[in-house]
Amino acid sequence: MKSYFIASTDAGMGKTYLITSVLRELTAAGFSVAGFKPVACGERTEARLMREAMGQPTLSLELLNPVYLRSSADPMMAAQLERKSLSVDRLKEAYQALSSQYECILVEGCNGWLTPLAEGVSMEDVAEALQLPVILVTENRCGAAGQVALTAAAIKRCGLECAGVVLNHPGEEWDTAAVTNKELIEKTTGLPVLASLIAGEDIGADFLAQLQ
Repeated sequence: MKSYFIASTDAGMGKTYLITSVLRELTAAGFSVAGFKPVACGERTEARLMREAMGQPTLSLELLNPVYLRSSADPMMAAQLERKSLSVDRLKEAYQALSSQYECILVEGCNGWLTPLAEGVSMEDVAEALQLPVILVTENRCGAAGQVALTAAAIKRCGLECAGVVLNHPGEEWDTAAVTNKELIEKTTGLPVLASLIAGEDIGADFLAQLQ
């Protein structure tokens, strides 16, 4: 089972939902798998959900989320408000410590691909340091194809592989854009749509098979 960097086109696209669904399924199947949230701002909900999905509710949050900033802002500004500095090297070391204990790590980015961490440093630099294939999550709505194309181009420019796209449909009703986005994204970007998530449903076996 491979490790992956789970990125998104923006905040609130469904990264945590995808990761926790995968963690539950793989943990139940006996895989050694963990979630990793390098940087969290405002709260640690994502890391808490990850450890619950791993079936380890008492696991140290610091192991899964090494940098926690209390301010609800983008990391660069939250760090400045708290007079802290963010280091890609520190985040890489934390990832390596976790990967020494688990065979597969699902890394969750913070907000969008180029979210600033410090002057001249973004989440892209963290992904590049970890050298993991990227799965890109976006909300299944009108405009998704353009956002995917922009982010996928940035991923390619830094030399990383975008393994595919996951469409997250949070509502119950499907409009024309939601129905046609899969075909549009695959035709215009050449990337496979690995799964279409529907609110309240866990990830399917077909998607899990593609992670191996």
